[in-house]
Amino acid sequence: MFCNQCEETAKGFGCTVRGVCGKDEEAAGLQDVLIYTLKGLSTRNLAAMKAGGGNPDAGKFVAGCLFATLTNVNFDPARLRDMINEAARIRDALPPAGSTEPAACTWAPASPAAIAAKAQEIVAAREAVDPDLQSLRDLLVYGLKGLGAYYHHAAILGYEDEEITVFMQEALAATLQDLSVGDMVGHVLACGEVGVKVLALLDTANTTAYGTPAITTVRTTAGARPGILVTGHDLKDLADLLEQARGAGVDVYTHGEMLPAHAYPDLRKYDHLVGNYGGSWPFQREEFERFNGPVLVTTNCLVPPKDSYRDRVYTTGLVGYAGLKHIDASPDGKKDFSTLIEHAKRCKAPEDISRGDLVTGCAHAPVLALADTVIDAVKTGAVKRFLVMAGCDGRYGGRDYYTRFAKALPADTVILTAGCAKYRYNSLGLGDIGGIPRVLDAGQCNDCYSLVVIAKALAEAFGVGINDLPVSYNIAWYEQKAVLVLLSLLSLGVKDITLGPRLPAFVSPGILKVLVENFGIRGIATVEEDLARMVPGN
Repeated sequence: MFCNQCEETAKGFGCTVRGVCGKDEEAAGLQDVLIYTLKGLSTRNLAAMKAGGGNPDAGKFVAGCLFATLTNVNFDPARLRDMINEAARIRDALPPAGSTEPAACTWAPASPAAIAAKAQEIVAAREAVDPDLQSLRDLLVYGLKGLGAYYHHAAILGYEDEEITVFMQEALAATLQDLSVGDMVGHVLACGEVGVKVLALLDTANTTAYGTPAITTVRTTAGARPGILVTGHDLKDLADLLEQARGAGVDVYTHGEMLPAHAYPDLRKYDHLVGNYGGSWPFQREEFERFNGPVLVTTNCLVPPKDSYRDRVYTTGLVGYAGLKHIDASPDGKKDFSTLIEHAKRCKAPEDISRGDLVTGCAHAPVLALADTVIDAVKTGAVKRFLVMAGCDGRYGGRDYYTRFAKALPADTVILTAGCAKYRYNSLGLGDIGGIPRVLDAGQCNDCYSLVVIAKALAEAFGVGINDLPVSYNIAWYEQKAVLVLLSLLSLGVKDITLGPRLPAFVSPGILKVLVENFGIRGIATVEEDLARMVPGN
């Protein structure tokens, strides 16, 4: 195997024996083969669409499969094989894409041995490709995985966009072609542009389904009743569970990136949605054990569970792990959570691990409602700088940098955040500036669009370009959704982004040079050095 798609990849190079995430060689190979088969499917479907045909559902299928290969989503070989076979079935129902096709259009997953051989062939083929070209192909595919994830969330709420799914297929097909580095750079930047579009689509989907978020204080203390813990990112799963658990005598808690669910009025209305339990995904093995009740994993990030609580973990949607109970949707798209709810009734109440109340829901609508207050605070000097500290948390020991950096910020600065990186500093009690919380949590990584809207509104209000605002970017990354967010920021012209805690292993020295020279991207240094650079005059 060879996998370098996430921040914690082994030795800063690539996992070659077993993924640090817990993914084994078999699952890694199956994911590689799935992506390979999707490339062939995309090539054929694009050709068929140009001829007036094609499969209109293929793009949505491709998005879901891309999501399934994202770090910490699907570890289950059986389900990955099913996806490969379905991708091949859809592909083979389409006419050939011309007289000569890439091998990905015709290769057949005839047996487990054939799939394993193809996985080895895919890894070996990397060695024959120019390092910069391979780096760009990786960057594009990993950005597409993020794109597929965000699109999947929007699509299950009924929001689809053919331009986005066509782009995903065009970009996948492009990685089979003998393109120049310059052409591949164009595809990578285009991925960022489409990323902004998909984030806007998801924002519309969420707010239409569940209402406009409001700035909300969320308790973290555990109650006395049995509970269900919901982790991941899928608001629809949470909404359906809350509805089915009405009057059942169990409480529902959010975990990790589900914290912002409390800000949506149509979710907050359920009085058995009682609070948030624990922090970000790297700590779930300890937190899930202490929760005592069942845990519903709706999307990434799943850490291989300990035996002590394995029987309490339920997966749903694209999440997969062999041996765990899986709640699938019926043909009409509905899910039955009754087994999980009954399980909760037999469990003890959660052990209290409270960390103090947390503030969330600082999305673009509520923050822009305070626009006059924010603008006045900047004009009077009460707020001198905004720090965008969005992104992912992770297990790397050096991530305490973000806690230390937040603590060291002057009292006249405001943090703009989204994603689970916020758990490194959202319980520090940094206070507010004239009623403006010093940590403005826009929500999930899915909600990074709010940070873009806020920045654009400030630029318009002050009559300056986005890079002339008193805003610095100190972003943490872990997986492929963060890759897409980075590409989206670059497509908007944002420069001088600091990225950490380590730079991506899949970015070659040559491509890193391009990113540095054109966008000013750099890695983190010490807190003191970065503070002096990002908060000038401090």
